[in-house]
Amino acid sequence: MHIVVILPRWVGDLVMATPMLRAIKSHYGSDARVTGVLKPMFAELLEGTSWLDSMVFYDRRSRDPSRRFFAVAKKLRSDRADIALIVPNSLSTAALAFAGGARRRVGFARHWRRLLLTDPLAPLRKGLRVEPTSTAAHAMDLAAHIGVPRHPLQLQLATSSSDEALADHVLTRLFPGRPSDAAGPLVVCNDNGAFGASKAWGGEKMAQLSRFLLQRIPTARVLVHCGPGDRDEARETVRLADHSSVQSLADEPTLPFGLSKAVLQRAAVLVTSDSGPRHIAAAFQTPTVVLLGSMDPRLSRSDQPHLVEMRLNLACSPCGQRECPLVHHDCMRLLSVEDVGRATLSLLAGSGRAGIAPETLSMNCRAEHSLENH
Repeated sequence: MHIVVILPRWVGDLVMATPMLRAIKSHYGSDARVTGVLKPMFAELLEGTSWLDSMVFYDRRSRDPSRRFFAVAKKLRSDRADIALIVPNSLSTAALAFAGGARRRVGFARHWRRLLLTDPLAPLRKGLRVEPTSTAAHAMDLAAHIGVPRHPLQLQLATSSSDEALADHVLTRLFPGRPSDAAGPLVVCNDNGAFGASKAWGGEKMAQLSRFLLQRIPTARVLVHCGPGDRDEARETVRLADHSSVQSLADEPTLPFGLSKAVLQRAAVLVTSDSGPRHIAAAFQTPTVVLLGSMDPRLSRSDQPHLVEMRLNLACSPCGQRECPLVHHDCMRLLSVEDVGRATLSLLAGSGRAGIAPETLSMNCRAEHSLENH
C-alpha cells in the first residue's frame, strides 16, 4: 500500500502532525510505504524521525518550477497513491491530491473542496459554526478514518549529533564558560511568528521579562530565539535588556531547524508567542509558557506536560486576525511582565528542570492558565 500524506505549510502545524505520522507507521509498518508531501525546508525539521519512507517537495510559491503544483502533481501521478491524507484544509491541497491521481482522497469537507475528495469528513460543528480543532487532533482524525488506531497527541521530533554539536558551539560562544545547565538554567524567549503582528508581545516586554527572571535567578542564561526574518527584533530585545546574561541567535550565520531543536530541547523553560517554536519545544516536552493573544488556544492543543497558556478574557479575543482590527492590541499589550514572570518561575519550580532548588523560586508564583481582565 502506498499512502501519501500532504503536510501543512506552517512549522507549528507540521510538528502537530507528527503524532499522526507516528501512528500510521506504527500501525502499518513495512506493509505500507508512506510518502510525505512537504515544503523543502521541512525535511530538516523531520530529520532523525523514521515515519516517512520518501518525501516529495512542494511549495506552490517556489521559484523552482519542479516544486510547484503541476510538476508535483505529475510526480505524484507517476507513483500513484492508494490513499492520500490531506492535512491542510485548503482547496489547493485537495486539488493536488486529485491531480496527483490518488485513488482515495481523505480530508475535511471545507473550503469548497468536497467534490475533490473521495472521503470527505464533516468538521465538528456547533450550530452553523465549525468548532476550532487543533491540527494534532484533526490529523489524527484523518488517520483514524483509514483504520489507524488513535495514538496520544504527543508531539515528537529528534536531534542529530551535528545539531547537538552546533548548539554546544553557539551556547559556548554566547555564554563563555557557562555552556551547560550546571552553570545555570537556560531560559529561551521567543516573540516571533510568521502569522502576523497580532501574536507579538513586543521586544521591550521580553527584555523586561528577562531582567525580571535574572533578578530572581541570577545564574540563569536567557537566550532570545529568532528566525531569519526576526534578527533585528532579537537584537533589539538584547539591547533593551542590557545584561550580559541575555543573548540572542541573531548573529548566527545560519539558523537551521536543527539548532532550534537542540536549543529548545535543552531549555529549562520557553516563554513564547503562539508560534512554531512552542510546538518544537512541546516535541521535547520542554516546559513552556505560551502568550496567547488573538489566537484560539484550542487550535494549538496537543498532549504537552508542563504547559501554561496565558490569555486575557477580553470580549474581542480570540479574533484570529493577523493584525489587531481594533488597533489597540490589548490581548497582548495588557499581559503584564510580572504575571508572565511569576508563571514562568512557578513552571520552573514545578517541572524540576531549573537545576536549582524549588524553594529558590518561591515568591508567590501561582501559574494562571487564564488571566481575567481587570
